[in-house]
Amino acid sequence: MAQKINEAHEHIAKAEKYLKTGFLKWKPDYDSAASEYAKAAVAFKNAKQLEEAKEAYLQEAEAHTNNRALFHAAKALEQAGMMLKDMQRLPEALQYIEKASMMFVENGTPDTAAMALDRAGKLIEPLDLSKAVDLYQQAASVYENEEQLRQAAELLGKAARLLVRQQKLDEAAVAIQKEKNMYKEIENYPTCFKKTIAQVLVHLHRGDYVAADKCVRESYSIPGFSGSEDCVAMEQLLQGYDEQDEDQVSRVCNSPLLKYMDNDYAKLAISLRVPGGGKKKKAPPADGGAGASAAQPHEEEEDEYAGGLC
Repeated sequence: MAQKINEAHEHIAKAEKYLKTGFLKWKPDYDSAASEYAKAAVAFKNAKQLEEAKEAYLQEAEAHTNNRALFHAAKALEQAGMMLKDMQRLPEALQYIEKASMMFVENGTPDTAAMALDRAGKLIEPLDLSKAVDLYQQAASVYENEEQLRQAAELLGKAARLLVRQQKLDEAAVAIQKEKNMYKEIENYPTCFKKTIAQVLVHLHRGDYVAADKCVRESYSIPGFSGSEDCVAMEQLLQGYDEQDEDQVSRVCNSPLLKYMDNDYAKLAISLRVPGGGKKKKAPPADGGAGASAAQPHEEEEDEYAGGLC
């Protein structure tokens, strides 16, 4: 342990020597200094001196920045962030990782930037869902700018699920729509079907039947959707919800198709309740008179939606 610490201090002394200028050496040797700081950081890390390792990585990053080696500077900043993560100082760790990702974009390596943001999102997810959503959305927009829509859609999907987990359903609805549009653009139609189910569940939990119905109607234009098991299930779900048929809603929501979705959506399915306490509107009984008035409210309810659906 002591040997590693001594070794680290030797590397730092060498680095400082490389940065010194004098009568015969006008410019600091940033490249060699960065290399020594990197070695010092590794030695400190091996000696479990994480605070010192973080500082050495920051000095390495500074030397690379002065040398205009942005990619290497960003890598060193990311490493400094990792030291902070190991010290359980996540909010500080994220600041360095986000700064690194901006440097990667500036350096013209956006893929590396997006991957750094994705990793940061995973790190913070157990502690702060809102921050994780923000990081995943940042990463998605980096990929979207590069027209890497598959990666962008996957990250938007992560963000949408976390929004559902936080019950931020309005924001989740927007994220799922964007995600679905990307899958449609790259012609991954089966995934679009699954996103339609997610949309319907989110909108029904928001109490917005019209929006849920609209999502299904819009999906008829997606090749293969009409008549698929996803389509049939959603038609049955909307019918059951509209007719306040708790049994039908429950049957669809507990079917394997919905039960084996991502956990956050499966929970939405299982907890979905129809409005009005699930009193099923039965067909008019044979005795005519009483039945006619019982059927009345349902006709009015259909009228209410008639304008909004088309």
